[in-house]
Amino acid sequence: VYRPERRSAMRDYAPLLEKPQKMNRKEKKTLNIAMGCGACMLVIFAVLLYSQTAMNGLGVAAAQTAGRTTTSHMSFPSSAMGGIRSSRPNAFLNRQQQRVVTSSSPFRRKDISKIKAIKDIFMPALSSTMTEGKIVSWLKNPGDRVAKGESVAIVESDKADMDVEAFDEGILATIVVPEGGMTGVGNAIAYLVDQESEIEAAKAQAGSAAPPAAPQAADDNTTPPPPTAPAAIEAKPAAPAAPAPAQPVVVSSPVIATAPQPRADGRIIASPLAKVRAKELGVDLAVVGGSGPNGRITESDVERVAFGGTTGMASAVGMQEAQPMPVLPSSSTPPAPAVAAPSVSSIEQDPELPARGSVEKFTTLQAAVSKNMIASMEVPEFYVQTVISTDKLDEMYKALKPKGVAMSPLLAKAVGLALAKHPVLYASCPDGNSIKYNEHVNVAIAVAMPDGGLITPVLSDADAKDVSTLASSWKDLLGRARSKQLKPEEYSSGTFTISNLGMFGVDAFKPILPPGTAAIMSVGASKPTVVAGDDGSMKVEKQMTVGLAADHRIVYGAHAAEFLRDLKEIIENPVQLLV
Repeated sequence: VYRPERRSAMRDYAPLLEKPQKMNRKEKKTLNIAMGCGACMLVIFAVLLYSQTAMNGLGVAAAQTAGRTTTSHMSFPSSAMGGIRSSRPNAFLNRQQQRVVTSSSPFRRKDISKIKAIKDIFMPALSSTMTEGKIVSWLKNPGDRVAKGESVAIVESDKADMDVEAFDEGILATIVVPEGGMTGVGNAIAYLVDQESEIEAAKAQAGSAAPPAAPQAADDNTTPPPPTAPAAIEAKPAAPAAPAPAQPVVVSSPVIATAPQPRADGRIIASPLAKVRAKELGVDLAVVGGSGPNGRITESDVERVAFGGTTGMASAVGMQEAQPMPVLPSSSTPPAPAVAAPSVSSIEQDPELPARGSVEKFTTLQAAVSKNMIASMEVPEFYVQTVISTDKLDEMYKALKPKGVAMSPLLAKAVGLALAKHPVLYASCPDGNSIKYNEHVNVAIAVAMPDGGLITPVLSDADAKDVSTLASSWKDLLGRARSKQLKPEEYSSGTFTISNLGMFGVDAFKPILPPGTAAIMSVGASKPTVVAGDDGSMKVEKQMTVGLAADHRIVYGAHAAEFLRDLKEIIENPVQLLV
């Protein structure tokens, strides 16, 4: 059937049916180069194929000479290449011969029989500053089946407690580092096997490895036991004819002590060894009163509950009576009851305070903070500060507080907007000879931890996100920070830091610059202050002192002054925070 559209289609394709034009010089040159490259690739492939064939023949000959392979019933003729075996007959070799042949080839395949059956679970690096980690608890026991990606242990790093996942599946054969033990990053903490018959081999391998650091023998808050009271000294008679000496009179001094109670807010703060000990003794930490700082539960508190049956130090007071004090009678005067001197144990002490005379080791977090502070002392710093009126910011905070917006996200948003105008304030000086301008304005806010040290949760892209998003992110970060559940990127990616002590009534202070950043800002308390107006009038407004510590290698006084000027303008006119 004739269709007009077919003729029009042929008319459109007519130019494509014409004789093609000749190639120009550039196209010919490109074609020649492509053909040359193709020829070179063919030559290289032929050389590699020949070398593989030669190595395969040598591998068979060597294996047969050593008697490691079985002789086939077929005889293979030698090629003309100096007696080298041809690669064609290799297809008829049995599986064992193929393994020997491929093991001698530079292009060998992986021998399935030699795959390592014992696989290790190693201590991961959970942060860029982590060099060793402590095993808080094991989630799996020896003999349990472990799936790939399943959490097997909880590790305490320098900033948080993180789960360690298994990269392979298998049976947990043995644990190398027990709970409470420490080992370096990359060291094996446990071994996995595929079959139960390989468990003994894994245990032998674990025993031959270098032993890790043993767990601490006692809790950090444990104090040395008081010296035992000396035994009563019997009085010697003055003369043989003198009467026998009277027995010493013992006077017991009362001991006043209060048992620590669980925290009123219901939170459980316990040291890692206390958690391990509670798991061993089957003690519920919710009913244990902590004698450490801020109600922290120590190992001794757990043992007192387990063996004494009470929730605090009352059991220890009940079991240890006051030490008897002997009174020696005089030979000339009749014995009289002695008055016991008040002992240190008779003084009532706040259970939330550390025991007097005790020595408490750094936690992993405190050790990391100490290391960073020492490193920051090597950076030349300078300080500037200014006073900012907070009346309008306080009004905005009161209006947004019922919606779940805290003061910290508001300050972070204001700082983020000011930092966007001054990139050098959130830059860094990695090598002392250059400035690295960061891509994101990530504001870190210092938070004190209940068991000592501090951590800096990060509000990323504070200049671009709205206040509501920052507030919800901050609430989540703050909760997980206090339970040490932050991810490394959530506390180590800050490019600018805020340290706020205003809630404690501090007027002003000089912060210490964290390593790897250009500046840190301090925030003091907002207090009513009498100020003079431009017209000479007097008024009262709330003001706070804001300070800035900066790396003088890349930040100069003018940079800091301009940043504080812009920050002051934003805080005193906070409407732009909601734009």
